[in-house]
Amino acid sequence: MAGRGALGVDARWADVVVGPGAGDNAGAALGLGAGEGDVVISIGTSGTVFGVSPVAARDVSGAVAGFADASGEFLPLVATLNAARVLDSFARVLGVTHDELGRLALDAEPGAGGAVLVPYFEGERTPNLPEATASLTGLTLASTTRENLARVAIEGMLCALADGLDAVRAQGIVPRRLLLVGGAAQNPAVQTIAAQVFDAPVEVPEPAEYVAFGGAVQAAWALTGSRPTWDVAMVAAPAVDTRPEIRAAYRAAASAYGA
Repeated sequence: MAGRGALGVDARWADVVVGPGAGDNAGAALGLGAGEGDVVISIGTSGTVFGVSPVAARDVSGAVAGFADASGEFLPLVATLNAARVLDSFARVLGVTHDELGRLALDAEPGAGGAVLVPYFEGERTPNLPEATASLTGLTLASTTRENLARVAIEGMLCALADGLDAVRAQGIVPRRLLLVGGAAQNPAVQTIAAQVFDAPVEVPEPAEYVAFGGAVQAAWALTGSRPTWDVAMVAAPAVDTRPEIRAAYRAAASAYGA
């Protein structure tokens, strides 16, 4: 049996440093170096919107989760069920790739000719509508085009996330910039339309495993006692081009759900 020290610690483990861990969103925030003023919008299978705050969220509606972040602060977070899968579905219906879906969307005008998608395909978590289904409204013979259908998919997905941004703002988060991450964030159409749906500057970090980066930050922090930092390269920063009519039409359509 290995020897034990004065405190009964197995000598084999005397030099082992035990550090904290983190969930995926907190890890991503740490890996991105997100701080106050940064709101991360992650477009994966599901969607998340979260920002770093010095105070804990207290949302009696339950829409905003009051998570801790991985740096000693807090991470008010909204999760949606329907994000990149919305684009998967419309790409399948139109018989195109995601790149082709994006090109079609950019050929349509903002607002998709009056068409509006409320993308609650699998029910929704935020707002809490587990039995809901999606709706596509506002179509006319003139507006029912492949281009408008592609655009309405992206607009609807992003408007649902913009509602999440409103919810974290209500918790005192003041966004200086929006960091758009996840596979769908690399689509130029998603980047362009995000700058039209959101009313804050959008930046798109280069693709990377930011959750793993966050784990590396924690490991280095535990070993050295100081938090390492590094620059995160941005691959896109579209100019703010907010089109309020997009969200106004979305709110009108979503109000039919009574949430």
